[in-house]
Amino acid sequence: MVCIVGKKKSGKTTTVLKLVAELRQRGHRVMTIKHGHHFDLDRQGTDSFRHRVDGGAERVVLAGPGQFAVLGTWPRGEEESPAELAARYLADADIVVVEGFKGERLPKIEIFRRAAHDAPVWDPDDPTADDYIAGISDDPGYARRTPFTTLDADDPGLAATLADLVETRVMGRVEAP
Repeated sequence: MVCIVGKKKSGKTTTVLKLVAELRQRGHRVMTIKHGHHFDLDRQGTDSFRHRVDGGAERVVLAGPGQFAVLGTWPRGEEESPAELAARYLADADIVVVEGFKGERLPKIEIFRRAAHDAPVWDPDDPTADDYIAGISDDPGYARRTPFTTLDADDPGLAATLADLVETRVMGRVEAP
């Protein structure tokens, strides 16, 4: 698993999409987890909504040709970690790319754009500071402040470089492509 972290509107989703596409092109089975806030995928009036709300089901699996979804609530209102989610739902992945969850103890790649924010997420005093394996930025000063590999956010070969990094640092590939 690898987390793509950054502040709102920094380019996390764009980075995830490019990384996933590149890893899939290389033959990997890639799955993702996206940390969301205040969303509702189920609407009043649908059968699945009625299963949960009217019937009281804790979780409902919607299944159809070629796709499925799990809807429900967390026990005691708590949220599961990306590792728990991946173990339960994504165990057959070669790699799980996680968007968000910056407080988790997983390998992290930060995207920091100076135009969007004054300061990065990475903080040398944070307990998860050692989890960062790379940063992506359009700010030359970012590389001087961080102890990890920093990639140019505007590099046209960024997706390939990121995939190389994930394959070697996270997935354990030893040889160069």
